[in-house]
Amino acid sequence: MLDRLQELEEELAHVESQLGDPQVTSDRNRFIEVSRRHSQLSEMVEIGSAWRSALDDAATAREMAESSDGDELNEVRELELIAASNAELLEDQFRVLLLPRDPNDDRNVIVEIRGAEGGEEANLWARDLFEMYRAFVNAKGWDIEVLGSHLSDMGGYTDIAFLVKGEAVWRHLKHEGGPHRVQRVPVTESQGRVHTSSATVTVLPEADEVEVEIDTNDLEIDTYRSSGPGGQSVNTTDSAVRVTHLPTGLVVSMQDEKSQLQNKAKALRVLRARLLKLRQDEQASHQAAQKRDQVKSGGRAEKIRTYNFKESRVTDHRIGLTLYKLERVLAGDLDDVVEPLMIHEREQQLEAGNGEV
Repeated sequence: MLDRLQELEEELAHVESQLGDPQVTSDRNRFIEVSRRHSQLSEMVEIGSAWRSALDDAATAREMAESSDGDELNEVRELELIAASNAELLEDQFRVLLLPRDPNDDRNVIVEIRGAEGGEEANLWARDLFEMYRAFVNAKGWDIEVLGSHLSDMGGYTDIAFLVKGEAVWRHLKHEGGPHRVQRVPVTESQGRVHTSSATVTVLPEADEVEVEIDTNDLEIDTYRSSGPGGQSVNTTDSAVRVTHLPTGLVVSMQDEKSQLQNKAKALRVLRARLLKLRQDEQASHQAAQKRDQVKSGGRAEKIRTYNFKESRVTDHRIGLTLYKLERVLAGDLDDVVEPLMIHEREQQLEAGNGEV
């Protein structure tokens, strides 16, 4: 990996020269791209250089040990152990940084939550999940924008879509996609029996207009009056918009804004994200798009995570993680759930040899 470190140092020097190139600085998109790469390389070279220095320190200590004896030898041996331990730690960090980056790491995220199985309780659970993610986003200092939602009769969400902006939002939220199962006594249950319901979460990378061009001839756009719980009209004009992408059959509806143009813009934003993810999945040779993999049928038997209220338990079934801190998790304290998933992903990549260079 020392050869790889030298290559990264040479690339960093080249990128630094590009940051002063007028042709780069005058092109906003190019400048952002080069600046982002500079930030990545700087971190990799910093850790890699520290690792190389630790290796040199350990080698120097070994050489000194050959000509030392008594107390001096013990001191040198201790220095060698410290340097070797430090080198091992830094090597692990460097190896992780060499792992292939997720192409969506620098993107904002669009999250969609839908009530699945369980009737009105599933919609109420979808609302609780949204509140959980909103608290998590706020705690991280990220920005959140609700793009659209449909309220259920009891104040839940049949569906809600929102945008999250911030540093590393994709890295933290991408593993949230899939069916989330809840086991609790619903507010509609008069006998105190525990019911199992579910809501589906879909996580999409935000796409810009340059990356995903949508041919207007491929769209079928319908307008209608927005409605609230129970179907009652909440607007006197046809401000709600339903956009259907004919080649893929994807449908996005928006009604939160009073302006038809604003609802259309938000619907296209979500549609663009779905199309980008669909394209990425196809390029990765997945037979089904990740969106469909995440959502599946939303059935109670299909789940990535279970939230059990009676036991105050949260279980992530993908990595066998169980925490007895349900109240804190629903209040947005998701780090103890999200970080093990991120670590698991890195470990799988390392085991597959993706960190070998």
